[in-house]
Amino acid sequence: MLLQEKETRVAVPPPRAGVLRTAVQIMGELLITAGVILLLFVAWQLWWTNVESDAKQSEAIKNFVQELGPLAPPSAAPSNPADYGPPVVSEPPSHGGTIGIMYVPRFGADYTRPIAQGTSTDVLDTLGLGHYKNTSMPGAVGNFAVAGHRQTHGAVLDNIHTLVPGDKIYVQTKDGYYVYVFRNNQVVLPTSTDVLLPVPAQPAATPTESFLTMTSCNPRFGAQERIIAYSVLERWQPASAGPPAEIARQVAKARGEG
Repeated sequence: MLLQEKETRVAVPPPRAGVLRTAVQIMGELLITAGVILLLFVAWQLWWTNVESDAKQSEAIKNFVQELGPLAPPSAAPSNPADYGPPVVSEPPSHGGTIGIMYVPRFGADYTRPIAQGTSTDVLDTLGLGHYKNTSMPGAVGNFAVAGHRQTHGAVLDNIHTLVPGDKIYVQTKDGYYVYVFRNNQVVLPTSTDVLLPVPAQPAATPTESFLTMTSCNPRFGAQERIIAYSVLERWQPASAGPPAEIARQVAKARGEG
């Protein structure tokens, strides 16, 4: 009878070390991938949305100025401005329609941004400054209030914090030019909607002046608060008087003539 051979078994260590190593490698690759995706998202937010919005805003400005008549020669410097009587106030356009153009020399010599009707994302994310529908129109007694992004989608109010008292803000509509003078800014919570009242932050007051209120997110890369910039109308002049001399070059450039 044959002898039964003794079975010899070799102990194999559990594959724990290999599994752990593989898990670490996979986790590292996932973290690298997540980091790349995050960087791409940040680049899209801070760069590409601005590129897209700038193109849309340029188109809105081009379409707006094409509807205007010939540009009158610039008016004289405002050392002794003419009195053109009460400002003409336009009717608000439909949602997304262009109200006019804003020029802010403090924001740069080429700062030219359209003002559109409405403050929903379809307006603010593409068309620039959005007009709060329940507030006044340019030149009217009361509060002409607008909103704009700070760092993305055109960054139309990125430099709102650089305004200093006395800075001029120019609003052009089909009827003429409205010159506002910056007074002060304020940081509030997003729930502080009283800044949009006819007299900002004064519920019981009856307006006797024409205000411009600009609102944006604060801080620059966050949205925990809102920064508010208040200005008051100093003067206006009809389109037939030509643009104020201070912004004549910008107005001509917006029309493709500069």
